[in-house]
Amino acid sequence: MMKIIKDGLLTLVQDLGRTGYQKYGVIASGSMDTFAHRIGNLLVGNEEKEAVIEVTLLGPVIEFHEDAVLSICGGDLSPAIDNEEITMWKPILVKKGAKLTFGKPRTGCRAYIAIAGGLDIPVVMGSRSTYMRAKIGGHNGRALQTEDVIHFKESFNLDTGARSFVEKDWTVARSLIPEYSHRPTISLIEGPQFSWFDEKSLQTLFSTSFKVSSQSDRMGFRMEGESLSLKEPRELISEAVSFGSIQVPNDGNPIILLADRQTTGGYPKIGQVASIDLPILCQMKPGEQLRFKQITLEEAQKAWLDQEHSIQLLKRSISLKKKEESS
Repeated sequence: MMKIIKDGLLTLVQDLGRTGYQKYGVIASGSMDTFAHRIGNLLVGNEEKEAVIEVTLLGPVIEFHEDAVLSICGGDLSPAIDNEEITMWKPILVKKGAKLTFGKPRTGCRAYIAIAGGLDIPVVMGSRSTYMRAKIGGHNGRALQTEDVIHFKESFNLDTGARSFVEKDWTVARSLIPEYSHRPTISLIEGPQFSWFDEKSLQTLFSTSFKVSSQSDRMGFRMEGESLSLKEPRELISEAVSFGSIQVPNDGNPIILLADRQTTGGYPKIGQVASIDLPILCQMKPGEQLRFKQITLEEAQKAWLDQEHSIQLLKRSISLKKKEESS
């Protein structure tokens, strides 16, 4: 098990989401950076969907009360064990009594701690994800706080010599790790109401920068930039929305819907962020700027399939590596 010695800005238990209940008005939630979540779990031998700890900007201090195998993926928040910097995107053996800390964010704003065997967290409606507004899932339906204790589903007796941790000598290929940026270019597919917007707005969408507002959260990124307008006033009956849907409310400032999005929306959707770029988008901090580039649905599908192929190759490589280590 591990104990929260100091809580961070927002430290949550998340898995890949609470699917199958949006028709009842229950949001999916889940990790913001699903790519980092999945890779972190694979590195420690878990199923991709296992619950992890999502750390946002200002990380917690965590003390391990038993041996553990972990990995930290996603944004680089300067992780360290017993004041010694550790390497991200690789498995790390951690001894009982060690303390994990975080420092200044270098890239991105969300890091994911995966623990071998998984976290012993109750399943609520098919998921361990924290849905804070409804106070369900995760650890008592809320962010982790000082003195909270999280148990593991598996126990280990690790040999790290005199050290409190040991890093494995293999890691994820650099080419597979997303390039988290302060000013990314995000791929966008036409939304269902793309043609409703006037020509000037469509040009603005792809030729200017938008800033992530300080009013942004896990539900959505409010963007600040040149206002987007419809050709003429139109009404829209509320319809389903998805992770990455870009709605444009009456003030003309786009809102990109994220992990804690509502289940339906009544604002026109000018675009949809391609799945391949959602992890990069979700690692942005308030005040940072992005630009959009238009791609086709076919291009988005190909990029996603290419990434999934790379993940499956990584999964097989890790499996072979673990067999080699155990033989």
